[in-house]
Amino acid sequence: MQPAMMMFSSKYWARRGLSLDSAVPEEHQLLGSLTQNKAIKSEDKKSGKEPGKGDTTESSKTAVVFSLKNEVGGLVKALRLFQEKHVNMLHIESRRSRRRSSEVEIFVDCECGKTEFNELIQLLKFQTTIVTLNPPESIWTEEEDLEDVPWFPRKISELDRCSHRVLMYGTELDADHPGFKDNVYRQRRKYFVDVAMGYKYGQPIPRVEYTEEETKTWGVVFRELSKLYPTHACREYLKNLPLLTKYCGYREDNVPQLEDVSMFLKERSGFTVRPVAGYLSPRDFLAGLAYRVFHCTQYVRHGSDPLYTPEPDTCHELLGHVPLLADPKFAQFSQEIGLASLGASDEDVQKLATCYFFTIEFGLCKQEGQLRAYGAGLLSSIGELKV
Repeated sequence: MQPAMMMFSSKYWARRGLSLDSAVPEEHQLLGSLTQNKAIKSEDKKSGKEPGKGDTTESSKTAVVFSLKNEVGGLVKALRLFQEKHVNMLHIESRRSRRRSSEVEIFVDCECGKTEFNELIQLLKFQTTIVTLNPPESIWTEEEDLEDVPWFPRKISELDRCSHRVLMYGTELDADHPGFKDNVYRQRRKYFVDVAMGYKYGQPIPRVEYTEEETKTWGVVFRELSKLYPTHACREYLKNLPLLTKYCGYREDNVPQLEDVSMFLKERSGFTVRPVAGYLSPRDFLAGLAYRVFHCTQYVRHGSDPLYTPEPDTCHELLGHVPLLADPKFAQFSQEIGLASLGASDEDVQKLATCYFFTIEFGLCKQEGQLRAYGAGLLSSIGELKV
């Protein structure tokens, strides 16, 4: 039996996210399909065996590509191995091999348990030329293998859990904080904590009516930094800041609302922001980046010293981080750091946090021979930019 060679639609694989091209990327021309696995299923029914029942592990979907000689009976012998190991075939596809003109490559989308699949692969290695797995065998992960993996959010809504684990500040201020002895300021901070702690994924971010003093403090920071940006900020920053002025109300007399900023970022780069009460652990903060979510404070620094803050405030977030998060390439870089942190060890998370600190927070670059800032810690600090 020789596999039939014919043109076919790739829509099936577009939906599945799998194909011969994804499994063997150096080849690009798909030439045939074969879906004759009914006979194998019929034999399983006659024998009273259900595919995938010979293994104690839960069945999962996976795929395998193997190459065999284009000769009569070659495919039948290979497919018989699937029957013997009770591996349920969902789809079969074939094409001529560009590696060897005398061979044919077979793609099999299948469903089975871990033990059965491993045994099948060992048999195929003896009878076929090439075996490629897509996805790899690690699709099956034993529960005991996950015992030492730190918890991480598996969907964006689980960031609610991360954002509430504030490590520092919130309403608790250190003795050297400018607002430590200001009871009015401390009470105001409690309001922002309540807003952040009450926020859930999918809700619109509550709009804040900033006080006259808060707006004045923001205005001082915005005005002084705006004088330095033309000569100190990178071109990507300078491109996006006017757009934020136009669409999000970045002005000296107005503190932008996070909801407006979040909607703007979503259209520009796919990022969104959500309110947070204060410092998060590196693990929780980076987990947000993995889902293109930036945890953003809403409170304004103490008005007694507008040019100084010992913690990230909304001036730092909105002027330091947001303009570059609107850049698709920078957003992608930020997300990749976040993705690398998911399930990583404490040691690796610390390394990623260090990478983040020296790039996204305090990064410098050269553009047209001039040193320019792209780090948020620099772009939101008048003293740092002037150095």
